[in-house]
Amino acid sequence: MHPQVLFQNRKPDRIATLAEYEASGGYATLAEMFRSRSPQDVEHLVLDAVLLGRGGAGFPAGKKWLAVAEEAPHPRYLVCNADEMEPGTFKDRVLIHADPHMLIEGMIIAGYAIQADRGIIFIRPEYEDAARILEREIGIARQAGYLGRNILGSTYSLEIAVHRSAGRYICGEVTAQIRALEGRRANPKQPPPYPTEVGLWGQPTVLHNVETLACVPHILRNGVAWFKGLARTPTGAGTKIFCVSGKVNRPGCYELPLGVPLREIIEEHAGGMPEGSEYKACLPGGASTRYLPRQFYDIEMDFEAMHKVGHRLGTGAIMVFDQKTCLVAATWNLMEFFARESCGWCTPCREGLPYIRDILGRIEGGEGREEFVPMLERMGKHLWSSYCAFAPGAASPLESLITYFGDEVREHIRQKGCPFK
Repeated sequence: MHPQVLFQNRKPDRIATLAEYEASGGYATLAEMFRSRSPQDVEHLVLDAVLLGRGGAGFPAGKKWLAVAEEAPHPRYLVCNADEMEPGTFKDRVLIHADPHMLIEGMIIAGYAIQADRGIIFIRPEYEDAARILEREIGIARQAGYLGRNILGSTYSLEIAVHRSAGRYICGEVTAQIRALEGRRANPKQPPPYPTEVGLWGQPTVLHNVETLACVPHILRNGVAWFKGLARTPTGAGTKIFCVSGKVNRPGCYELPLGVPLREIIEEHAGGMPEGSEYKACLPGGASTRYLPRQFYDIEMDFEAMHKVGHRLGTGAIMVFDQKTCLVAATWNLMEFFARESCGWCTPCREGLPYIRDILGRIEGGEGREEFVPMLERMGKHLWSSYCAFAPGAASPLESLITYFGDEVREHIRQKGCPFK
């Protein structure tokens, strides 16, 4: 059994209470932090622990905190991104339903490190139950003295509010989320300046994913060496929540060490594949990552190991496909999603995604031609010229479809239809 850190208080049918979280060590080190650690001490602790962002980008959390200058103006904002609209990704919802105070404490510590005056949880509209849970538990934490003015008798004060998104996948992009919070159209804004300098309402702002913030209390409580020791690989640190879906017997969320092999996740923790199914490929980190074919079945699921072979760990949402699955149809479905969710701000994304979607639809529908393949390759390259990371993410499954499963695409063209039907 692997150590359960983020899921240590997970119950099958209810959330963990404040008393249960406190019994597991929750909030225990806050008073000591306020007494004996400066904000800079906390920043360097998290930097030394090599906590990489769990929302997909893998950027060092401590480095982001240090980007807020000591002399930066107030008010400062800490935003928790609970938008989680990446297809196949549902870990943040499960984490909130398991142990909401872990997130709240993580926000308090991160807020202290950057001296934030206000915390905001930006949550997708479909997560209404999670939003209500957070509002209730934030109130309970405030009554216990963990939020509000002069927390636990210290000089630090923080309030946290829950903001329900109006929807759209693009709201998960950092600068688009900031604009959405301001009540403006959620178009991305090209830095510089970065949000840590000029963010929400023109003030310094740090934005983190739910899982990233939930890791922070454990680093403060147990130290850098402990956190690094949780990983299987020397380049990893901490555990990771993997969402497994698709052709497996036990889909769900599994907290495992960073660096655990893909094969182990699928065959041991997710119960293997159904009888008659064989592994063909997976999307290892949500819809905006590249297909991992069979040759990568034993890869270590770690940021660095994935990067070395030209792939991304992303959110850790593993969508598994078997030999009976048409990946042209799967990619077409993903392009339908991306084309619909584009904010329409820049030409490569606005025009390119519907174009790619329509070509894939024609190939799947039996109207494909050989010249469609190089057209898809060119359009995939154009997506990398877009304004933010949305379109390059959408290009990832398309490019890997052609790289690893080009024969399958051409078989559709030769047979004038899907060979899997």
